Amino acid sequence: MKDNKFYTCAYCFKEFEPKRRRVQQYCSNTCRSKAYHARKTNALTTSKSEDLAITNNDNNSQKETMSLAGVGNATAGTLAADAIKSFLTKESNKPATKGDLTQLLEKLNSRYHLVSNMPPNALGQYPYFDMVEGVVVYLVLNKHL
Repeated sequence: MKDNKFYTCAYCFKEFEPKRRRVQQYCSNTCRSKAYHARKTNALTTSKSEDLAITNNDNNSQKETMSLAGVGNATAGTLAADAIKSFLTKESNKPATKGDLTQLLEKLNSRYHLVSNMPPNALGQYPYFDMVEGVVVYLVLNKHL
């Protein structure tokens, strides 16, 4: 005798007799199609935070979130890295700032430039090159013009 087993449809919950060898979940193609469309529309209407959830079948699901402690740790790490980089970088290898460029332009546009490869004269005056006249003059000016 044939053993008749009845199954319950996963979509409409009616009892049905399976027509195939393997276990059927749905009583008809219509229920199978409707279940598929229901799953698809539910997947599209989930929020983005649920989409970001990392789901493992063995473990509990976790969501990626930001915490104040994490932001603080990232900030502290960035500041520490910048301080170490600044400390270990030679002054000559650091990038020029706007203030450095302004100071350089002011120095180049000044009239007198110190001649560093000539010694001061007997009166203690330092040699300067006069940009307007094009001659070396000895003046008592600040040594670092």
